[in-house]
Amino acid sequence: MSEFNFPTEVVDLPSKGLVYPESHPLSSGQVEMKYMTAKEEDILTNQAYISKGVVFDKLLQSLIVDKTIKVDDLIVGDKNALLIAARILGYGSEYKFSYLGEEHTVDLSVLENKEIDESLFTKGQNKFTYLLPASKITLTFKLMTGKDDRAVDAELEGYKKISKEGLPELTTRFKQMILAVDGNEDKKTIRDFVDNAFLARDSREFRKYITTFQPDINTKVTITGLDGLEEEIDVPIGLSFFWPES
Repeated sequence: MSEFNFPTEVVDLPSKGLVYPESHPLSSGQVEMKYMTAKEEDILTNQAYISKGVVFDKLLQSLIVDKTIKVDDLIVGDKNALLIAARILGYGSEYKFSYLGEEHTVDLSVLENKEIDESLFTKGQNKFTYLLPASKITLTFKLMTGKDDRAVDAELEGYKKISKEGLPELTTRFKQMILAVDGNEDKKTIRDFVDNAFLARDSREFRKYITTFQPDINTKVTITGLDGLEEEIDVPIGLSFFWPES
């Protein structure tokens, strides 16, 4: 056993754990994370992880104390909150970045989880309904997890091999997210609906609803340009997010 005991912090999840089965450790609504070490810096510079697009997943998996928790189980909003926490635990809350050729500094510690309407959640279930305003069809859907994102990426990679046209990212994501159409859970029915019957205006309203409803951390900050004008933007998160000196 290691003689070194590293400090940890408990991070509150935007979902409050409501979307996870009650037997799952994520249902507590909190995740204990350790401070970053040189080991995690090795992960951040691992070219194989970077090229595969899994570097942030590997980082979070290394930082989460409870190894029964898998990053793939996290819904996207909760994962975003852990990424912000990882950056603060690794390099502090001050974050400098360039936007439109100008340098800005923000305090990441002021970012807060979005308020959620808990009445829309059934504890222990990642399942929701939405009545499409135009067609009046009821969709049953889930919030995407890391595992779901991987499934979408794998399907899109398959499209790349058979077509040089633009990838159907939106409809592929819908097919992964939607669990039933008017109560019909048949996968073929869901795919047929998304491909042939999902009205554009319904699709737009559905996406807007998900954006306002899903748990997440609010990454919007207000910056002031050299012209003195203020603008609200999302904090840019890329590999440089974890390298303050770059």
